Parts: sequence; structure tokens; C-alpha cells
Amino acid sequence: MRTCEQCGERLRARHSHRARFCSTRCRVASHRATKARNPLPTELTTRDRWVRRTAEKVPLTVAGMAASSTDPRTWSDYESARKSTHGVGTGFVLSDVDDVVCLDLDHCLNTLTGRLAPWAAAIVRDAGATYVEVSPSGDGLHIWGRADVRQGRRIRRPDGTAVEIYGTGRYIATTGRRHGNAPSILADVSTVIRQFD
Repeated sequence: MRTCEQCGERLRARHSHRARFCSTRCRVASHRATKARNPLPTELTTRDRWVRRTAEKVPLTVAGMAASSTDPRTWSDYESARKSTHGVGTGFVLSDVDDVVCLDLDHCLNTLTGRLAPWAAAIVRDAGATYVEVSPSGDGLHIWGRADVRQGRRIRRPDGTAVEIYGTGRYIATTGRRHGNAPSILADVSTVIRQFD
């Protein structure tokens, strides 16, 4: 006899053999709990473009072999990547099949105070309501969004920090460590990217 994934109650015979929950209340509660545990936007987690990564940010398949940011045969779905024990974390591959992009802001977050450098705070503000996470280093940010970026670029700032913008042919190490109150959605970030043209 199957049971509800949220409350453990037995599913009644009237429920489909594919049912996971006994009621709408349990389905909604489960969805909210999952969302709280995983802030990553569904626009990312529903795409089969996930890899594992080493501490040195070398991409791996879920089986621990070398992966490539340009070979879809080496990518997997999010759940498989999340559950794999190879490497130290996950990464999402940016591809030209859609408009998912990432702005990588280096050395902009004070790890003691949690405060952003003014230049980075301005970029986050201009990006609007989109998913932002702390990078694996702990002192950088990844701003995720949507835009038409076919050629990646690195903009070196006078203070030695950098802004990198990628839309295809790269993978970005993910942490799931949401910055501030960033929402779990991908917004159009074309305007902020145009500032770097």
C-alpha cells in the first residue's frame, strides 16, 4: 500500500497509482518545504544540464568521469547531480539552447560582515528581482538571469576585481546559498549586462 510522501497516511484506492500525496494540502506543504530547502530556481533545476565539480572547479559527470561544458552527453538532471557523491559540489552548464546567463562578481562580499562592495551592490540592484547566490569562494556572487549573451567576457575593474558574463559554453559552480532575499526566479538581466558593452 502506498503512502503520502508528506504525512505518511495511506493513499486510498481512489488515488491513482502515480499519486504522491493524499491531498492538495499535503502537495502544497511538500512543495513549500522543498522550496525552502532548495532555493535554486526551477528554471535551472528542471533542465538536464547539471554536472559535478572538483574543488578546483573541474567539471565531472555524476559517475566521476571528466565532463565538458560543450558535450550534453556528460550532463545530467539536477537530482542525479545533487545525489552524486563524486567531487565536492554541483555546477550548471550554460548553453545556447536558451537564454540563461550568469554574472560572476569576484571578491565583492566581505566574509566577516556580509556587506557588498558598493560597485557590486549597484549591479545587484540593477539586476532586479532575480536569483543571486554566494559563489563557492564565499566572497563572490553569481547573479543568474535571462539575456542574449553569446560571447562570454571578463571585465577587469580598476581595483583588480572582475565581472564575468557568460551565456554559453561554460559551466558555473553552484552553491544554493541564496544572497539576501533574492527570489528563486530568473529575471531579464539584459539591461544590467548592457552596462558592460
